[in-house]
Amino acid sequence: MKNFFRQLIYACLALVLLASCKKYLDQVPDDRLTIEETFRTWNTAQKFLNNVYARIPDEFGQRNPGDNENRGLWTGGCDEADYVWGFVQSNDVNIGNWDANSGFVRDYWTNFYKGIRAAGVFIENADQITDLTPNLITQYKAEARALRAMYYFYLMRIYGPVVVMGERPAPVDTSLQIPRNSIDECVSYIADELATAAQNLPVIPANDQDYGRITKGIALAFRANALMYGASPLFNGNADLAALKNLDGKQLINQTYDANKWKTAADAYKAFIDQFVPGTYDLFKKNNAAGEFDPYLSCRDVILTDWNKEVILARPGNSLGSRQYELTPYHNGASSRDVRGSGGLGATQNMVNAFFMENGRSIDDPQSGYVSSGFSDFQAPYDTHTKNIYNQWTHREPRFYVNITYDGSTWLNTSYGEITTRLYNTGNSGKQTGGGDYTPTGYVARKAMGLGAWDINNRSLILVRLAEVYLSYAECLNEAAPGSADVLKYLNLIRERAGIPLYGSATLPVPAGQAAMREAIRKERRVELAFENNRFFDVRRWKIAEQTENGPMYGLNISADLPDFLKVVAFETRVFNKRHYLFPIPSDDINNDKELVQNPGW
Repeated sequence: MKNFFRQLIYACLALVLLASCKKYLDQVPDDRLTIEETFRTWNTAQKFLNNVYARIPDEFGQRNPGDNENRGLWTGGCDEADYVWGFVQSNDVNIGNWDANSGFVRDYWTNFYKGIRAAGVFIENADQITDLTPNLITQYKAEARALRAMYYFYLMRIYGPVVVMGERPAPVDTSLQIPRNSIDECVSYIADELATAAQNLPVIPANDQDYGRITKGIALAFRANALMYGASPLFNGNADLAALKNLDGKQLINQTYDANKWKTAADAYKAFIDQFVPGTYDLFKKNNAAGEFDPYLSCRDVILTDWNKEVILARPGNSLGSRQYELTPYHNGASSRDVRGSGGLGATQNMVNAFFMENGRSIDDPQSGYVSSGFSDFQAPYDTHTKNIYNQWTHREPRFYVNITYDGSTWLNTSYGEITTRLYNTGNSGKQTGGGDYTPTGYVARKAMGLGAWDINNRSLILVRLAEVYLSYAECLNEAAPGSADVLKYLNLIRERAGIPLYGSATLPVPAGQAAMREAIRKERRVELAFENNRFFDVRRWKIAEQTENGPMYGLNISADLPDFLKVVAFETRVFNKRHYLFPIPSDDINNDKELVQNPGW
């Protein structure tokens, strides 16, 4: 059983670091142990390393973002989705009701630095372990080094330029007065540390018990991601952040655009692909019962199949049951709670409209065949017979049916018979019927929903997969060398698996020019990685969030029954301005460290 993360989560129950910044600097796995005692044997040193691992984000727990497990707020906090419950803090982010004192702002900053600090302590003391071989000590130190760099990457994409603490942990009694490093220094440090760590990491886990540990591929994928962020418009010549300077005048965001950064990132992705594909990683593909390749099953089950060859980084210990409760509609009257959830994570109309038609064209393309009104008899990929479905949801690409539950959909779990989800006001999963549990948009996000009961916690959470690497490589290469054959190749590999026509085929021309290709890559990324916690950061690093995250957000008329339910209405007016591209540094840290400057606008 591949259960490394389950083991470490249990171990970490006794290892939770204290919240105080000064306390966490000298905390060890057991308050009764000294550092020397902790690192004398692997039994206790392993618990310390497990605590470093525990900071890898649990992105399925987004109703309660932050906390010790760095749960995100990224799915409901962008134009993909919205949570129905007012207490969910992504709702506050969406309307601008948050600041440097918000709990999640403090949690990410504090907890990633706790992981960074603990990794440094492990690296400094691991050589004292008496009952491990030198090779294993070297490997575990490399895991800690990679984790430390990964946590800096997570900090950087949230806060921008951060404080790089250096190789050795700061002394416990030091009152830290340290300025921020520039974004270029952060990216360089992360990339160099991950390259160094990769030299001593295994390509694949040694055994089933080690799945979830850091491998060479994980380290090098994060290295390429860090370089891509450094090349992106938010951090590469961004005049809007010209005022972000240390007290001594040091510029933290470079003000001169450097196209070579895209090449450096593209080279890192290409090196990853050349080293690991197809031997270690490959795009997941699945056949149907007739033995034929099935795009729908491939795109659905890549998320549901643990440790398939597309997975680069996954977190087995996670809040899967919580997420599946959000994805399962209310289904009033169903015979089992296994199929009765909340449907509280609603996909926006904005996201629904992003999916292509089955001919590979966007719905606003005159040749797409999109029909905006009326009903037709249609059989979705998961159905065994035709149903009368609203035309806007018919003949869409396979990924639409993987990602979206719409009114009239057949529920995935058929153990209790066929259940048709009805999302209009008085339907079995509508607003009036569900009370406090219903979709706020008229659609429910479906991706990552299993085929059985929602209340389970035995599947891993995929954080990085090969499809993301392919799309990132295509993006970087299009910026560095527009017209390169690899741009089209890797974009089309994603479309091929999705079962839609390739660019350059008889029915679909190649996007003409760098700008058109850039738009095509961004569209593909939005669809392929929907609800996987990328979109929140993509629109920020591309500097388009003032358009995508600001103003009306649309869904269906959930307070009405059919046919008025089908009217597209604004369910919320969202607030996003220039200061929201970066989170503020927590107020306590700004007040305590006089060298630490705040992000502009906060």
